[in-house]
Amino acid sequence: MSDHKDIDDVSGIETTGHSWDGIKELNNPLPRWWLWTFYACIAYAAVYTVLYPAWPLVNSATTGLLGWSSRADLRTEMSALEMANADRIAAIRTSDVAAIAADPELRPFAIAAGEAAYKVNCVQCHGSGAAGGPGYPNLNDDAWIWGGSLEEIAVTLQHGIRYAPDPDTRVADMPAFGRDGILDRDQIGDVAQYVLSLTGRDDEPEAATRGADIYAQNCVFCHGETGEGMKEVGAPALNDAIWLYGRDATAIATQVSRPRHGVMPAWGERLGDTAIKELAVYVHSLGGGE
Repeated sequence: MSDHKDIDDVSGIETTGHSWDGIKELNNPLPRWWLWTFYACIAYAAVYTVLYPAWPLVNSATTGLLGWSSRADLRTEMSALEMANADRIAAIRTSDVAAIAADPELRPFAIAAGEAAYKVNCVQCHGSGAAGGPGYPNLNDDAWIWGGSLEEIAVTLQHGIRYAPDPDTRVADMPAFGRDGILDRDQIGDVAQYVLSLTGRDDEPEAATRGADIYAQNCVFCHGETGEGMKEVGAPALNDAIWLYGRDATAIATQVSRPRHGVMPAWGERLGDTAIKELAVYVHSLGGGE
């Protein structure tokens, strides 16, 4: 190997010996400030890994000489917040939802806490703006199948809807009039037209007239004579413009024939009574409710 150094004729600087299309790479030394900064970073990293958690182990990581932990910091901050809000939380725990909503100090606190709980547990089905979607109720309007008062909302949150593990869950099952052979296809089509007529639509008046008798014999007991619904048994109103599974004749006929029944979890055991009250106050504050 030759010790001969290749010096660039123009700059007088030693080259690396590399050349691309006649262009030589100069072997310029790194700036001293850059080198010292680089060495300082290495030293800092070495000290950091000794003082703070850094190296992963099989089931944990090195703790560092200082014993610092981001989780411990979070627990400290959460404990401080809980202590600061202890009086409000205690008041909510011992008050009913109506008293909480009427209290000028507790109400905004409960709404803020309820909104946080909503974003973690409810947004997946009811949406970030609580507008719901097909099969998921809108929480901003005044249509509540089981009632929209503060107390009724709290009960629904506590025990859920058709949630089998909770013995006190709300249950309302609509008969499958088509699948079980209670009504034939023509009868289901007629009653669907009658239900449409309850909202002012008159697509097929003759079918709606026939459907009125079928409705009176099979549906009026739960949905009421004018389609006003019956919250005591969880039967929705049929005379408004709010439809959970679609508002055209086909969607209504499908629901009459083979009804879909949604399930809402019972949140009481998971969230606790205090969070349930906060959620109820928050949901009620969205503008719907009763």
